[in-house]
Amino acid sequence: MAGGAPLDTPFGRFVPPNLTPDPVHGIGDWTLDQFAVAVRQGVRPDGKAYYPAFTYEFYNQFTDQDMADLWTAFRTVPPVSVPTAQHDLNFPFNLRWGLKLWRARYMTQSETTPVMAQSDAWNRGQQLVNKATHCGACHTKRGLFGGLDANAKLEGNTNLPGGSKAPSISTEDLLSRGWTVANMAYALRTGITPDGDVLGGSMAEAIAQGTGMLTEGDREAIATYLLTPSGQISVGLPTNAAVSSMDSMAGMESGGN
Repeated sequence: MAGGAPLDTPFGRFVPPNLTPDPVHGIGDWTLDQFAVAVRQGVRPDGKAYYPAFTYEFYNQFTDQDMADLWTAFRTVPPVSVPTAQHDLNFPFNLRWGLKLWRARYMTQSETTPVMAQSDAWNRGQQLVNKATHCGACHTKRGLFGGLDANAKLEGNTNLPGGSKAPSISTEDLLSRGWTVANMAYALRTGITPDGDVLGGSMAEAIAQGTGMLTEGDREAIATYLLTPSGQISVGLPTNAAVSSMDSMAGMESGGN
């Protein structure tokens, strides 16, 4: 939590900050309100906007209780007195005022509302996919200036940092490749595919530091949401159909959530 690996992008190199409670180099002197504004609105305590390499566009749906819970968790991390290196961005992306234009174009206040006709698992999965696990950050393509393509949600991204790709995880594509609730939940926990292969790339990191730490119920909820066709009630989805080909794994291969 004292700063992660740099992220190399077409816009330059982004450096993750120190998020420990250190009062000098971390967030130790922040308040809960400042933390909530940073996470949900992408605005620093000094009023400057964060670059959207920080995926706050997915977090603006977090509730006040979500933020209080996160804040409590962050405060339990041991403080580490390590300064954060500066971003190294290409011109004109190093001009922070340009973020005003980006935010005006792409930063919207979206809301994920429960669908009463769907199961509790489906609704839980909807919340996880669209918020906390922010699957679309990698699995949705972005435009020239890094904004998400709202018309191609979860349909894959062939231009991830580092040259990797995130395949489509749309319901239609996942079902066509033989994914089920059971084998997807298992893959999200272990990184092992139904045919014995291993998920690699940034998806391996997403599992090790993300979905692998969820409860089994949450992993099944993610799978239920992703595998339910639009307009169909989630009750009765298959949970243990066999997957027999390498192509079946294209939907979870390289490129994280």
